[in-house]
Amino acid sequence: MDLRDQLKNLFPDHEEQDFEMPEEEFRQKEPLVCKFEKKGRNGKPVTIVEGWEGSEEELKKISKKIKTTLGIGGSEKDGTIIIQGDNRDKIMNILKDMGYKTKRVGG
Repeated sequence: MDLRDQLKNLFPDHEEQDFEMPEEEFRQKEPLVCKFEKKGRNGKPVTIVEGWEGSEEELKKISKKIKTTLGIGGSEKDGTIIIQGDNRDKIMNILKDMGYKTKRVGG
């Protein structure tokens, strides 16, 4: 006798219903850190967005949105987005429009 049979014996009038857990929408807890860096990149300036807490595919979507909006190159890996050039203000505005909190670091 399995658990379902035991429950039916205890509650004969109960009808079983299918139940699906509602999916929770992801919310970023900490703000994304947007900083400018030149060190270790042969003097080439890049903007780095750090602090991503979600999935890698969401990170790729955000990175693609930034790159296509600004028309510049970049990459994403290990929870970090690297965009070519000093575009902190523009990137922060894009992220703000997408509903993310941002924090500017340095300069």
